[in-house]
Amino acid sequence: MPTTVTTGRPTDTALGDQERKVLRAVGCGLRDDEIAAALALPEDTVAGHLARILSACGLRDRAAAIVHAFDCGLVVPGSGPRTGAPGPAPRAAATPIPRASGPRVRISLLGPLQAWEGGRPLELGHLRRQAVLAALALSPGRTLSQRELRDGVWGVDPPATNPVPVYVYRLRKALRLEEGPDGPDAADAVIAHDRRGYRLVSGAADVDVARMEELAADAEAADRAGEPAEAVRLCSRALALFRGEPLAGLPGPFAELERLRLTERGIALAQRKSQWQQRLGRHSEAIAGLFALSAAHPLNEPVAAMLMRALYRTGRQADALTVFDRARRRLADDLGVPPSRMLRRTHQMILRGDEADLAPAGIMR
Repeated sequence: MPTTVTTGRPTDTALGDQERKVLRAVGCGLRDDEIAAALALPEDTVAGHLARILSACGLRDRAAAIVHAFDCGLVVPGSGPRTGAPGPAPRAAATPIPRASGPRVRISLLGPLQAWEGGRPLELGHLRRQAVLAALALSPGRTLSQRELRDGVWGVDPPATNPVPVYVYRLRKALRLEEGPDGPDAADAVIAHDRRGYRLVSGAADVDVARMEELAADAEAADRAGEPAEAVRLCSRALALFRGEPLAGLPGPFAELERLRLTERGIALAQRKSQWQQRLGRHSEAIAGLFALSAAHPLNEPVAAMLMRALYRTGRQADALTVFDRARRRLADDLGVPPSRMLRRTHQMILRGDEADLAPAGIMR
């Protein structure tokens, strides 16, 4: 049966029904072999159809054809053929799967980006597509326009065509739980779309950054309630969510800024935990944590100063001075700068044995 296509698209009038089907499948991201299987055509016939589509519509390449399919309305997010579908035969009716309460998808950004559904890892595609998901996940409650997403992922070197709708379409397919014969149900989508842009649906995904901030807030509340041991426990849970460098490998200015912000947030949490441990008299644990933090961030002078003070207060003055010497050499070798006034002052107080000024310092959140 011929495919019905909405009228009012002058660039589509030169295409036949079969070519429109091929263009729609291309817009859904299918490869030539997948299109051939879905439409029961030889693969070389699909390639011929695509060549005529590019010529008739004045398109440069396959990427331009994907965007063109979206612009024409042949493909909209949440509809279209499914990858690997062998043919148009309908699926047998199945008993609906009961939906679990709460978020259906987990998204982890405190390391390389990963996502799971029911414990099953999801395939999110290449890094720029992942960067689009990261921008949405780190903008809770906000709708991001296509331009915001494009600028955040590509910066000053945007692509000639706009692939954002295609990326979001593929992400919606990757994040779906169930799908009907025409694709994911919009009501069940993790990513919502309206005329202003795209947003992560509230409550549809559990993002580890949000959980980390909730645990950090609970830890501060426990401290205010006079429960430092509970504060340490909650802070440890927040820090356990970090799996390495946040947003590791993701391109674009948005990911770079968020990577720096989240790294600094992790450092501040580790410092806060150390402060509570020392208040509880758990000095060995605090020093071990600070040594690990200093090794991971050797140019961070506040961390070095905190480690020096912790060592001095446990009678390890020589070790505290060694930390200063290592920090001084690293700053000179890597940055060509001397230690800051804060680090030099800590060094001088240790040399003088100034006990009052070496008391545990408050950590800014």
